[in-house]
Amino acid sequence: ENRLRQEIEDLEKDTGYKLRVLAQNYPDTPGLAIKDFWQVDDRTIVFVADPTFGNIINFNIGSLIDLDIPQSFWSRVAGKYGNMFYWKEKGEDASIEGAVMAISRCLREPTGASNCSEVF
Repeated sequence: ENRLRQEIEDLEKDTGYKLRVLAQNYPDTPGLAIKDFWQVDDRTIVFVADPTFGNIINFNIGSLIDLDIPQSFWSRVAGKYGNMFYWKEKGEDASIEGAVMAISRCLREPTGASNCSEVF
């Protein structure tokens, strides 16, 4: 948890993008309250980790991030780290950490035609 917190803080400091991770189990969710609490804006990624429906990973992406990062990147991250086989074998924590690190690498890449084309 501390390692992820530091990565997320460094990412925001280095890039200006905000990444917020919400670990929940539906139906026990905070709902829209997080929007004000986290001051979600157009440069915010809300990463929802919830094992209730199979794929543990879902994203809500700010509109300015959508301009820089291809939509396919988010699908690839969810497909790799969020699928039930991955998180049941490696654990929910490994899924969340893997996705956070992939997002961090992507957001640190120079913007261009091949931006975020790989998910490691």
